[in-house]
Amino acid sequence: MDEVIQIGPWRLLSAYVFVVLLLVLVRWQGIDREKEIIISTIRMTLQLLVMGYILVYIFDQSSLYVTLLVFTVMIFFAIRNIFARVKVKVNRKLRIVIMGSMIAGTVMTTFYFLLLVISIQPWYDPRYFIPIAGMIIGNSMTGVSLGVERLVGEMKGKKQLIEGALMLGATPRDATIAIIKDVFTSAIMPTINSMVGMGIIFLPGMMTGQILAGMSPLIAIEYQIAIMLGILGSVSITLFLFTHFGYLTFFNSRSQLNVKNQQNNIKQ
Repeated sequence: MDEVIQIGPWRLLSAYVFVVLLLVLVRWQGIDREKEIIISTIRMTLQLLVMGYILVYIFDQSSLYVTLLVFTVMIFFAIRNIFARVKVKVNRKLRIVIMGSMIAGTVMTTFYFLLLVISIQPWYDPRYFIPIAGMIIGNSMTGVSLGVERLVGEMKGKKQLIEGALMLGATPRDATIAIIKDVFTSAIMPTINSMVGMGIIFLPGMMTGQILAGMSPLIAIEYQIAIMLGILGSVSITLFLFTHFGYLTFFNSRSQLNVKNQQNNIKQ
């Protein structure tokens, strides 16, 4: 394989012309988003630079405790980002369900993937553990974010239908089973759609990075297929736990529907 082409600071700087292009386009169209674009670009650059130096240190240390600490921090910020991204404020019970679903789904999938699928030695090798965990956590975070939005919206929008079913003797699960299925399907479809176009329409970032780094395309494909299946598993488990416990937070101990808090907490 050929040596990896080093981009270097000046070539990297030339890539920022695309940001300038975007600023020109939004300004020309009268879209007031210049400040947001500049801030997001600066944040992205600084965050990645800092993370790069941190990862160099972590990879050199290869410590079990440091790897698990980074893993914990990643999950924490993923959960925090879910709460920040949704357009409605959720009550305490639903927050607990979100946290529990994210932790259980991502932890189970990450350790299964590392221990059985890849079988790395040692299992906490940060060079494998952190990037793989990041992809699993990030995609699960996106799925749950979509699920929260959809669940709250459906429970509010179909309030009368649910209450009517309850009055006819249906259990909370029977009254909301269609909503649960709809939330699960809508939240997992982005992951499935990305799988459909993979390899024909686009090459995933992980695979592209490995090929650019000099790895054989066939080996890169093996890794990409494996990690995509791992992501699918994590999103599936996380969404299953979220939907099948999340809907219960909308009912009180007497199986009465209560969406008042969610209705009053829509962000302005």
